[in-house]
Amino acid sequence: MSDIVSVRREGDVAVVTIDNPPVNALSLRMRQPLYAALEALGTDDGVKAIVIACAGATFVAGADITEFGTSKALERPNLPDLCTLLEDTAKPVVAAIHGTALGGGLELALACHFRVAVPSARLGLPEVKLGLLPGSGGTARLPRVVGPEKALKMIVSGNPIGAAEALKSELVDAIAEGDLVADAVKFAAAKAAEGKPLVRIRDRDEKLAPVRENTQGFEGLIAEVTRKARGLEAPIAAAAAVRNAIEMPFDAALKAERDSFIHLVQGDQSRAQRHLFFAEREATKVAGVGKDVQPRPVKRTGVIGAGTMGGGIAMSLANGGIPVTILEMTDEALERGLGTISKNYSVSVDRGSISAEERDARLGRINGTTDYADLADCDLVIEAVFEEMPIKKEVFGKLDAIAKPGAVLATNTSYLDVNEIAAATSRPADVIGMHFFSPANVMRLLEIVRGEKTAPDVIATALDAGRRMKKVPVVVGVCHGFVGNRMLSSRSAELESLLLEGATPEEIDKAFLDFGWPMGPFQMGDLAGLDIGWRTRKSLGKTAVIGDALCEMGRFGQKTGKGFYLYEDGSRKPKPDPEVNKLIEDKARELGVNRRTIPAEEIIERTLYPMVNEGAKILEEKIAQRPSDIDIVWTNGYGFPIGKGGPMFWADLEGLPKVVERLEHWHGKTGNDVFKPAASLKQLAATGGSFSARPA
Repeated sequence: MSDIVSVRREGDVAVVTIDNPPVNALSLRMRQPLYAALEALGTDDGVKAIVIACAGATFVAGADITEFGTSKALERPNLPDLCTLLEDTAKPVVAAIHGTALGGGLELALACHFRVAVPSARLGLPEVKLGLLPGSGGTARLPRVVGPEKALKMIVSGNPIGAAEALKSELVDAIAEGDLVADAVKFAAAKAAEGKPLVRIRDRDEKLAPVRENTQGFEGLIAEVTRKARGLEAPIAAAAAVRNAIEMPFDAALKAERDSFIHLVQGDQSRAQRHLFFAEREATKVAGVGKDVQPRPVKRTGVIGAGTMGGGIAMSLANGGIPVTILEMTDEALERGLGTISKNYSVSVDRGSISAEERDARLGRINGTTDYADLADCDLVIEAVFEEMPIKKEVFGKLDAIAKPGAVLATNTSYLDVNEIAAATSRPADVIGMHFFSPANVMRLLEIVRGEKTAPDVIATALDAGRRMKKVPVVVGVCHGFVGNRMLSSRSAELESLLLEGATPEEIDKAFLDFGWPMGPFQMGDLAGLDIGWRTRKSLGKTAVIGDALCEMGRFGQKTGKGFYLYEDGSRKPKPDPEVNKLIEDKARELGVNRRTIPAEEIIERTLYPMVNEGAKILEEKIAQRPSDIDIVWTNGYGFPIGKGGPMFWADLEGLPKVVERLEHWHGKTGNDVFKPAASLKQLAATGGSFSARPA
């Protein structure tokens, strides 16, 4: 038929093979020959059944996202056309699934009469992660197969399920025991021989009926699964679509789903989330590290420090299947750290996120020591000690003496100069920054800091290790705070001024929550511990009027029950504290500041616009390679709302002329240099440019 779709016969069963690498995406160039092949086979009297299979590493892994918003997405046949054709075929059609059947791929499989999968297959509808919902019948068909409750959880979370679970829930009809296509052909031939009437999924009702009788319970489940949507439209729309599958006739639910899909795909939130999807892939393309640069083998690793960060890094390595030895200075500290790791894994077992067997396997990859010599054979060693340069340099001096030639030596520093740390060794080419985010075993971001002398294959090694740990790695350059923490300082610069001028901590935090952040800056400060910033300020000779005063009162946040908020009886729920408001008012009076009501819009301008400005400077200095790298850092490491695409993408949505105008306004009002517009930002605004259109 074509290079992409081919047909062969196995007796009276036709095997249609899709070969559209790398993931057999449902592009127009694939849809056209597939539709033609299926249409011809449907009227071929010599064909009694059809098997749809895929070449390569996977079944159809989804739509071609690059076509969204283009004319190709509108050209016929579209995916709904294909699904209708499959569903109405008068002979058994079997999907043979290996790898993943995701998004449009699963919708294609759901339009078939039957599904056969290999044991390792994964099936799901992850459109919500792109700010969308399934647009080709997924929300109407999946509830009829697995039941509305399971369908709701799968569609709103976007998380796939394995073949065993899919078989149990009747999403697949059989697990292939040998060759997938051969087993699928046998299955199809048997169904054709039975001669039984084919039941389309659209006509199945048995799993919907019980929910129709208990709509209150289902509404409660909708509230539960959408609780963390935080202003995102797609999870709410997806839940509504599943509700439609229960309440509406099939065709009406199908139309409502498609209308909702079209609305979402044209909106800013989906544009933002699709931007992040591609940005994550672009971030691994690093200047000077071509495809010919191979990572060094990493079979054994070491972590120095068994505290919160070191323990989390060790767990990340073990989770990625990499053996790790943790070094501590004393047996007591080591046992404490290993005990915390064991406890964390047991909590995961209790929550059902991993099995007891998997916990034991991960713990089996972790060993402890108090002797540097036990790190001598490690391929990668990550230091996670106190954030003080003399201590870091001492550690790297010891590592230099014992580590084998070619070992990668990484520092987990958040702010410090990686070049200065590398200079403490005789092998600066082997030194790199690997900045994890707390809790390291949970947070996805890995900021890889490239030193002046870091070798390209060392960068490739850090990238590869990050992927094995299922992190999102972003390579950045050396400066104080790198990308994330440098921009965080700019975001925080006006917080104390806003407090003194009239905003309360809860008003500022509410502005952030309404914007889409998971937590406001003062809630976050209380969670992390206000004493951390206090110690840092004192070491740098800096002050913070309100923050220092709170720490001097012993108010360090949640751990002391008091910070910017009050935490009663061990609760983690922040409660406004009149004592803090009085402190702020007293300090404002002492400084002669006239207090006023400050609107949320001003709070956002004075905190987030400086972030954008600092991001522009970071790009000017080539600390970050591209604006989208900054967006990946902030959405994966700091909670910037994914529905806004990261600070640089959001700035484009705001309009760069507006951003520059407001920065200049606040620079004139406050004199604070965080508001002085970067030259490149002014240039983009003046010429109608944007960060998203900026060449990588």
